[in-house]
Amino acid sequence: MRIEYDRDTCIGMFQCVDEWDAFEKNLDEGKADLVDGEETDEDIFVREVPEDAAFEAEFAARVCPVDAIALYDDDGERIV
Repeated sequence: MRIEYDRDTCIGMFQCVDEWDAFEKNLDEGKADLVDGEETDEDIFVREVPEDAAFEAEFAARVCPVDAIALYDDDGERIV
C-alpha cells in the first residue's frame, strides 16, 4: 500500500496529522509534511505505508477536506 500526498492542494487544516503520525504540521508554510515522503513530481510526495499503519493512513486520506491524500493498494488501485 502506498500513499500519495499533493502538498500544493493542502490547505493546512492538519486533520491528517491527527490521524497518522506520518504527517506533521509545518506551521511556517501552513501545510502538512509527509514524513519520509519522496517527491515524485512538483509538490507530490509518495511513500509506502507499513502494514501496521494501514488503518491510520486510510483515515488520514479520508479526513482530508480537499482530497490532497490518495491511498493505493499494492495493485495500484485507488482505495481512497
